[in-house]
Amino acid sequence: MGRVTETSPIAGLHAATADLDPPLAALDLTALRANAADLIRRANGVPVRVASKSVRCRAVLEEVLGAGLTARGGFAGIMSYSLAEAIWLARLGARDVLLGYPTVDRAALAELAADATLLRSITLMIDDPTQLDLIRAAVGTDLVRPRVCLDVDASLRLGPLHLGVRRSPVHTPEQAARLAATAMRRGFEVLGVMTYEAQIAGLPDANPAVRLVKWASAAEITRRRTLVLDAVRSETGKLEIVNSGGTGSLEVSAADPEVTEVTAGSGLYVPTLFDHYRAFTPRPALYFATSVLRRPTPTIATVFAGGYIASGPTGPARVPKPVWPKGLRLLGTEGAGEVQTPLSGAAQSRIGDRVWFRHAKAGELCERFDRLHMVAADGARATVPTYRGEGQCFG
Repeated sequence: MGRVTETSPIAGLHAATADLDPPLAALDLTALRANAADLIRRANGVPVRVASKSVRCRAVLEEVLGAGLTARGGFAGIMSYSLAEAIWLARLGARDVLLGYPTVDRAALAELAADATLLRSITLMIDDPTQLDLIRAAVGTDLVRPRVCLDVDASLRLGPLHLGVRRSPVHTPEQAARLAATAMRRGFEVLGVMTYEAQIAGLPDANPAVRLVKWASAAEITRRRTLVLDAVRSETGKLEIVNSGGTGSLEVSAADPEVTEVTAGSGLYVPTLFDHYRAFTPRPALYFATSVLRRPTPTIATVFAGGYIASGPTGPARVPKPVWPKGLRLLGTEGAGEVQTPLSGAAQSRIGDRVWFRHAKAGELCERFDRLHMVAADGARATVPTYRGEGQCFG
């Protein structure tokens, strides 16, 4: 299992931002670039599409995509989480944006249909014929052929058990073929299939039982994906996109020769939910700092704000983790708060000192900060806006 080294990079971030007042978010560029290189290595030559929801900062997207695609692999394209976001990115120059989720945003669909560049640059995601009806009504004409990709459920089903997330209702090859045929008949251009195996990508693999489930799930989706693709191609012909995977499952997805691209995003920042994977060495890159406001007892320091709770099932895994100074812990009776967060183990902390945290998830932290301070190995600092800093909020 990889070990997380926190002290050394935090010392560099701490020094590089010493003139700034917290709260602030800082990004270790050395760790970010190492993480990007490791994602490329793990994808083993298969192009990696960047999941923008896990980044939410255009400067970071540009940093990662800037090297382009080589014979040994690399990053190519963006997986967006909102059509409004996809349009914004495309108007700023992005030319390969795959929506990771269906959309019912009628205004954005109308905007998409009215611009030939947007239509060429953005591929919509569907999993239900009703979505086709809504898209066509919003577009308002039969003369345009929106690009669409089919989201096929990649969960593992063992009798009544459903292992995975609740996403698409399309599970079997027959269901996928019917949806593809319906989309073609209604004037859509069916270009791809996506299978996101969240039960592989999103679960740490330190537990032997989890590893067994992951192995069984990988074998099942590999077999079923081949059948799905054969069925869809019988209706559409060649597919441009066969997308799969996430940060926690790149090797599994990339090993299937049918897969043309994998997706990753969280592995660039490496939040705490990725600390216990055996498949790769986590290098935390994104941190936030806030200041000690008061000392209610000799061993407790109370810092400003800090209650940046991650999405998902509520519990300890979704709260931010204090990582510097060492030995600080959240109080079980208060946790991370809206305006203040008390921390135990703070005998050496003084009013005005900083405390550094890591978030449980990746891009969600950028919804709390309007800028990131990107710090290079030599201590040079560049400040860039997050989506929020550019006045954008896509839900």
